[in-house]
Amino acid sequence: MKKILVVDDEEKIRAIIRKYGEFEGYQIVEARDGMEAVRICREQDFDVIILDVMMPELDGFSTCKEIKKTKNIPVIMLSARGEEYDKIHGFELGIDDYVVKPFSPKELMMRVKVVIDRNSVKDKQKLAEHEIFQAEGLCVDFTGRTVSVDGKRVELSPKEYDLLFYMVRNRNIALERERLITEVWGYDYYGDDRTLDTHIKLLRSSLGEYRKFLVTLRGVGYRFEA
Repeated sequence: MKKILVVDDEEKIRAIIRKYGEFEGYQIVEARDGMEAVRICREQDFDVIILDVMMPELDGFSTCKEIKKTKNIPVIMLSARGEEYDKIHGFELGIDDYVVKPFSPKELMMRVKVVIDRNSVKDKQKLAEHEIFQAEGLCVDFTGRTVSVDGKRVELSPKEYDLLFYMVRNRNIALERERLITEVWGYDYYGDDRTLDTHIKLLRSSLGEYRKFLVTLRGVGYRFEA
């Protein structure tokens, strides 16, 4: 169930948003002012915040700025003022939408849905962009450039990372020695090709029982088999 924080010093406004929000299947939490909203956001997470601009003690802009310091929660601002300056100021603070009072509760719920759906897509895209390979207890995080064995971080040299990442990306493919040296060390590498064997040996040592994934192909090269 999606969770919405409604922040408004007018009880009637909060009540009508709660009524329509719960009808749409949302869980509604209320805050009577900005200070209370900031406190609640420190303790809970929300899918969207509906935030009034004109409030005592801490106005909506200041509340939004304070919450954004620690939480990246989408914000829809409510205001009786529809001046361009206020809207621009709100969007500069990172709000997702700006609704002028008086408003249609149905339209507000539609805007809430659009904001939640849009941010869900962004979250999925971020997840997709974070490339991770996992086989049994071996976890290779390409994006974070880390390797873990049974939940424990393994420290590798830069070339060991490059070699393992290349082999994992080309897993289950026979990789000739020349190809590995060219792709990992570069076309201008003229060193001893035993350097490759040394790095494979070091990788096997670091991977523990998962050294089994690094298969030697006699007379050919190596294959990451998982």
